[in-house]
Amino acid sequence: MKILLVSSQDYIHHPIPSRHHYIFEELAMRHEVHVAHFHVSRGETRPTRPIIDEATQFPLKCPLLHYTLNAPYHYYIFDKIIREEGIDVVVAAHVLAGSAVISAAKRHNVPIVFDLKDWFPDSAAAYFKNRYMQGLVRRCVWEITRRNLFNSDVITTVSPSLVEKLKGLGFTAGLITNGVDTDLFRPMSGSDTRAELGIGTDEFVIGFSGSVERWYAIDDMIRALPDLIRYRPRTRLLVVGGSLFTDYRAELETLAKDLGIADRIIFTGTKPYHELPRYIACMDVCAIPLSPPQWGEIALPNKFFEYSACGKSIIMRPIPDVARIGGPNLFVYETQEEYISQIQSLMKKPRTFDINLENYSWKEKARQFESLLNDLV
Repeated sequence: MKILLVSSQDYIHHPIPSRHHYIFEELAMRHEVHVAHFHVSRGETRPTRPIIDEATQFPLKCPLLHYTLNAPYHYYIFDKIIREEGIDVVVAAHVLAGSAVISAAKRHNVPIVFDLKDWFPDSAAAYFKNRYMQGLVRRCVWEITRRNLFNSDVITTVSPSLVEKLKGLGFTAGLITNGVDTDLFRPMSGSDTRAELGIGTDEFVIGFSGSVERWYAIDDMIRALPDLIRYRPRTRLLVVGGSLFTDYRAELETLAKDLGIADRIIFTGTKPYHELPRYIACMDVCAIPLSPPQWGEIALPNKFFEYSACGKSIIMRPIPDVARIGGPNLFVYETQEEYISQIQSLMKKPRTFDINLENYSWKEKARQFESLLNDLV
């Protein structure tokens, strides 16, 4: 089977792999997978099994400008790949580039799967501070996404709640959740990495791993830290990751200085993905401070699986689909007071867990996607 993937990000330079990396790297072991490359990120080149087809004419870093100005070229490239490579099926997972590849696929009567990996109208709007700009982006992105969904043969998405949301909008979607590399993410000692970071063996570490962007309320975690330090002076906050397109991390560092707790927070910046488990191993509790609430209603974040595979306690804002999966390591808060109280309880009795996530391994998710594609072709 020959597959063309149009992912939602720079496949080989984005510092954080998405579901598409794991699923299609696995499928490339058995099928000919072509991936369109959008050169919008500046990270190191990631080794890859699929065939990378350059789809960038203007390598602009700003996502809005990049995908808007490259749109005509995207259609030209996708049409050429489908025609010359004899593509059997297209998997689209992008807004503007998704429209281009869907148009090209329809021209050649190639079936299309649209994989909605998050709610694009809100995720696109989150990059803007101005609420009027947010509203404009949200409306425009939804209109394009709606057309993409309507013109696709099959829709897949990542969470039961997003399946229900799409149903309410008149679309039928199949569920293939996110997962975890169970060979990479597993319980391990964090003592060496703690020593490397200057964290004492007696310190309690609250951790976050992921993109440092405004859809995670890390600022609220920083504001809660003075109270937690008063309760237990040997407390640290460890933030593993960086901001990709905004100045959110710089804002967080300024906030920490203003509160006089900059020395109690470690910002590691972006780390190679394969190193994340050893940083998670340093953490006594791992946070998923997803914000705003409407995101939590449809989310099933990768970090839930990654933290759990590492055997860590998780403190999170309400995420119904995570709660449905459940687990003894989940601790939910709604208010700042509840967050502080839950952390204090975990400080009294730190815990680790042994959680079997084989049903949520990326190999299993790739098998599910492969079955869907085989049926469609």
